Amino acid sequence: MASQSVFRIVAGANSYDWGKIGKNSKAGQYARADPEFKLQEEKPYSELWMGTHPTLPSKLQSGEKLYDHLQAHPELLGIKCASNTAAISLSYDNHKPEMAIAITPFSGFCNFRPLSEISTFLSAVPEFASLIPEKAASALSSSPSDPKSTLRDVFGALMSAPSDQVQSALDQLVKRYESGGATSAESQVADLAQTLAKQYPGDVGVFCVFLLNVVKLNEGEAMFLQADEPHAYISGADIIECMATSDNVVRAGLTPKLRDVPTLVSMLTYNSGPADAQRMEPKPFKGESSDSDSFTTLYDPPIPEFSVLLTDIPAGKKASHRALEGPSIFIVTSGSGNVSGQEIKSEGEVWFAGAGQSLEFTAGDQGLVLYRAFVRGLIDTS
Repeated sequence: MASQSVFRIVAGANSYDWGKIGKNSKAGQYARADPEFKLQEEKPYSELWMGTHPTLPSKLQSGEKLYDHLQAHPELLGIKCASNTAAISLSYDNHKPEMAIAITPFSGFCNFRPLSEISTFLSAVPEFASLIPEKAASALSSSPSDPKSTLRDVFGALMSAPSDQVQSALDQLVKRYESGGATSAESQVADLAQTLAKQYPGDVGVFCVFLLNVVKLNEGEAMFLQADEPHAYISGADIIECMATSDNVVRAGLTPKLRDVPTLVSMLTYNSGPADAQRMEPKPFKGESSDSDSFTTLYDPPIPEFSVLLTDIPAGKKASHRALEGPSIFIVTSGSGNVSGQEIKSEGEVWFAGAGQSLEFTAGDQGLVLYRAFVRGLIDTS
């Protein structure tokens, strides 16, 4: 029997310690679209997973797993909405390119700074320099012929520094910053270093403020991370996060969990560059029907795994999407309305749209905002 092409699904919420508490969490707020979900005011809600990943699979309203329902159509796609209150693990994700779109103001670590910036910090921050062998620090400062290998030596030395030396260096760093001793070179990262040192006492990951770019995003802005690139979410962190199917994380810092420093050091790309290089500029979505006002923006990273559409429709207006060759999933983040004749009642609702299905959205009295993820290449986005 043929399956309905557009239907509600139920996403799963998880509760890692770094999540925001109760109704302060967007993940928790959105999870309430499921009438069986009961939000607990003192409980952290960190992520709302949408897709077929077995760790936290989405289900139909009947209780059937989405994966099982799609066995006749074996296309896989997953997105998740993350809601973080503390900085979370400095990590490498096992072939998991991912894109983060800010729902609220957000900041995070994303890939390595330019070598010139790291070299400046090595000269200006004695506590940081004390954890790096002089040979590696000197090589980084002298326009190395193999910059990736040199950066690997510096990062590996920092991550492998003895814990007593790390603790001593952190104590000295925080004491100097608290007494107003930050140099001009350190001024933009001193407050962040102190905040992380309080969240994660004695954690070597605090020193990554001198190694990794700090990217700040406002609502609707996005950053993209290639696979094998280090990152950590620092603050704000109500985001739409889209990634290739994976749940494999290798941690090395800013975490109380098990760390695997050798694996992390061996697997990173050691690409480096300015913070702005991590940003991804959205563009108008040309897949909309020609007779529809354009209320849709496309986030299209340079990989084949996924793209995301943001549709923001004013009250009473309509937006149409042409059919995609593959399936898609969307989450409503604000407002109400309907999709292809079916009622959208509230934020947090998650919907699945089958391959070849065009969609028409109509906004209610409060407008309608939704994020739709699909496999890049299944529509002409040029």
